[in-house]
Amino acid sequence: MITFKPQIAAFTVACGLAAGTALLAACSANDELSAESVITVGQQDYTEFDYWLQRNYVAPYNIRFKYRFEDNESDKNYYTVPSRYGDAVKLAHLVKYMCIEAYDEVGTIDFTRAYFPKLIFTIGEWEYRNNGTYILGTAEGGRKILLSGTNYLNQYLHSAADLNEYYLKTIHHEFTHILNQQRDYPAEFQLITGSGYVADKWSESPFDQGYLRRGFITAYAQHSDKEDMAEMLSTYICFPEETWNGWLAEAGTDGARSITAKLDIVKSYMLTAFNIDLDRLRSSIQRRQKQVMAGFIDLTDLKN
Repeated sequence: MITFKPQIAAFTVACGLAAGTALLAACSANDELSAESVITVGQQDYTEFDYWLQRNYVAPYNIRFKYRFEDNESDKNYYTVPSRYGDAVKLAHLVKYMCIEAYDEVGTIDFTRAYFPKLIFTIGEWEYRNNGTYILGTAEGGRKILLSGTNYLNQYLHSAADLNEYYLKTIHHEFTHILNQQRDYPAEFQLITGSGYVADKWSESPFDQGYLRRGFITAYAQHSDKEDMAEMLSTYICFPEETWNGWLAEAGTDGARSITAKLDIVKSYMLTAFNIDLDRLRSSIQRRQKQVMAGFIDLTDLKN
């Protein structure tokens, strides 16, 4: 799981509840509404997007990208809404081009077919927690990744840093958890800053500040060694070298030494366990990111 602490208090949950109330009020008093999702899709209901997903996800990788809301795929502890069609189309393109195909390029398609989760499920809203944070995504049992907040995608499309923070880093973070479930990472990783993990207090003062100097690449990395591992890998490959070097400078001598030691373990683990050169993967992702930002990739094309 990866969670995020927003800088501005969210109001969208209340708005969503109000909209839901209005919708229910429009129904007849005699109507009986199921508490479960009753959306069904037959072959005659397939959209152009469904056929595109069949060609680009199912046929080459046996991956299902679910954008229609399904009750049994959702966490009933949170108020969730479906992904908008157009936003789901763009997100599917981003995941394919900047994540799946980057792993193809570096690890071959056989690696991706073997390890990438077979189900990606999207929802339109973030999953808000009662501590002021919200969930960007989760990984379940090595087979499924949940991506939330799809309906906010358009407002972040013109910023590579925002796309990384809210969506793409989430994919790589959750995929790291899945790889760790296949082959565990070295025990010495958790010893580098072993006394610094603070679980759910990572978003509270004083832990929400100064984490770089304590040897953590993000505030959330302080949660546990498992989250630290996933944050190290996903942050390193998603952000450019100049950004990473700026963080190391901010971390100071001791903090940078700890972060670099962790990164060395992550690189060695990926190479020995999965034959993935993390620097090559980073170069592929950075190149693809620049192409998306330059408008060279049509995120709405459903013909190919």
